[in-house]
Amino acid sequence: MTAGAGAGGGAGAGAGGDADAGRGASGAAGAGTAAAGVRGAGPGGGDGAGPGPDGGPAGAPAAVKSAVRTVVLLEHFAARPGLHSLADIQHDLGLPKSSLYMLLRTLVNLGWVETDATGTRYGIGVRALLVGSSYIDGDEVVAAARPTLDRLSEDTTETIHLARMDGTSVVYLATRQSRHYLRPFTRVGRRLPVHSTALGKALLAGHSDEEVRALLPRRLEAVTEHTVTDRERLIEELAVVREKGYAEDREENTLGLRCFGVAVPYRTPARDAVSCSVPVARLTEEREELIKAALFAARDRLSVVTRRM
Repeated sequence: MTAGAGAGGGAGAGAGGDADAGRGASGAAGAGTAAAGVRGAGPGGGDGAGPGPDGGPAGAPAAVKSAVRTVVLLEHFAARPGLHSLADIQHDLGLPKSSLYMLLRTLVNLGWVETDATGTRYGIGVRALLVGSSYIDGDEVVAAARPTLDRLSEDTTETIHLARMDGTSVVYLATRQSRHYLRPFTRVGRRLPVHSTALGKALLAGHSDEEVRALLPRRLEAVTEHTVTDRERLIEELAVVREKGYAEDREENTLGLRCFGVAVPYRTPARDAVSCSVPVARLTEEREELIKAALFAARDRLSVVTRRM
């Protein structure tokens, strides 16, 4: 099923439950797009203004190059956990080596980047965790959804997610762990592809076919052997999602895991969705119907509590 929001509320390492088979590919793609924008921002390592990282229309506000590079660097680390050498980072981002080194040292001093004992390998710092947590802590929808997520967890005893659409990904904003021994291990902040998750498909269904074509490439990444990789076939499936009112992930993001998702329509198009993930070994027809009914009830309750947001 179906994660860049922060790390609050249990951001420990682990696999995503809609699930972890997303393998961070979606996040890496996002960082790559931003990196490409920096490469196009002009030569040299100065902090002067340049064109926007998305190659925006003429007349759009100019981006401050140093700010863009900082965000690109942090997103690069977020998409690639662990520590990385200066040479590897420079190769991935294409930034001037001297400018990249000065930027890294500045961020190390500020706590946004950490190094190993030798000071030659770099990774995301603890300050990023604090900012991510503040996003979750301050989000009105997350706060309003807590009682509903708790009840949905009680009704199904399975893994529950609240996620938000972010470009071609969904990001977990809140999770409730399954009560069973056999369960996916999830965490807030996990980012997964929209096309391979029930959460993502539930949200894509709120967009027109042309909007989906503009958002997604013709060929989609195969996360598992069951992932729909043809955009037009996915669009056909979205028509069924609109008709039924819920989306399914049939082992498309994690082998052995089925997921069901519904959008939360407090705005149009919806940007948030709720899902329930169940191991295939535990999913009977009776249990599937119970989960769908519980998701519809949760959607209706969330529609009421988020109406004025």
